[in-house]
Amino acid sequence: MNAPCQQPAAPVAAPPPPLPPAPGTRRPAVDWRIRFAALSLIWGFSFLLIKVGTEGYAPFQVTLGRLLAGTAVLGVAMAVRRERLPRSARTWGHITVAAFFLNALPFSLFSYAELTIPSTLAGICNATSPLWGMALSVVALSEDRPTRRRVAGLGVGFLGVLTVLGAWRGFSGLDLPGTGMALLASFSYAVGWIYVRRTLAGTGSSPLTLTGSQLFVGTLQLAVVTPVFTSAPDTFPLLPTLSVLALGALGTGLAVLLQYGLVQEVGPTTGQMVTYFIPVIATAAGVALLGEQLSWNTPVGAVIVLAGAALTQSRPAGSAARSGRTAGGRTKRLSRT
Repeated sequence: MNAPCQQPAAPVAAPPPPLPPAPGTRRPAVDWRIRFAALSLIWGFSFLLIKVGTEGYAPFQVTLGRLLAGTAVLGVAMAVRRERLPRSARTWGHITVAAFFLNALPFSLFSYAELTIPSTLAGICNATSPLWGMALSVVALSEDRPTRRRVAGLGVGFLGVLTVLGAWRGFSGLDLPGTGMALLASFSYAVGWIYVRRTLAGTGSSPLTLTGSQLFVGTLQLAVVTPVFTSAPDTFPLLPTLSVLALGALGTGLAVLLQYGLVQEVGPTTGQMVTYFIPVIATAAGVALLGEQLSWNTPVGAVIVLAGAALTQSRPAGSAARSGRTAGGRTKRLSRT
């Protein structure tokens, strides 16, 4: 992921830029491998939590609940680190658009999708976000020209999507609206990241501040929409309620803080590897805990999708080094503001 921008608080394609280290920062007591595993589990289980949440609440209510919980966690983190909110009205305008494409829209689409599709399929659809991002960057980002390897990755990835969906069977037995919403959610992530890269780079705000502000605005957006399309719940069933709270506090709050720490300690290349564990864990959780059925084409297609996504994210060694130096320079500029 290209700095400086914030990581959406949901499973997505790549990690955020490292936060500027505070003076006197100590190495975390917990080994980065343990935190990496925890992050993979949290994001991998997010799709199961969405599924369980929709068993007790309307999709918009699930989204609103997770945004509230995630905003609370990041709000505390911002207060502890004494982060300042953006002051520019222009920046808040861009954050509002980013909140829609990176939080309000995709979170809601995944919640609606999982009313009719398995959580395993939703997790695999999420893995297509790097493919959409690659396709869009060709049009929207003039500095991000594709290489033959990345174009090949795009083709391989969408071949994997067709395998997951069972295209040779004419998509029989597939819930097309639900699957379409899950794929649209992943597409929305890509649109949001392109927008963030073009508008919020160099604002002077830290990634944590931008992410926390974005979640707050996304919460306001859902707070307006939810009462219009849903009625207040009569009861608060225990398991769905706990699922929504865990989805927000862990998957939409704590996970962002874990990811920041990982990227700062081990770098973005290693940090973004968590992306490739998410669909594996989502599939295992859905099959083992929810009893979801799994045909052969689903795991095979998922492997092909991940291989394609890996190719689209790969760069020649020289290009990667230049990108790292550029990102490092931007991080230094952020630390001086």
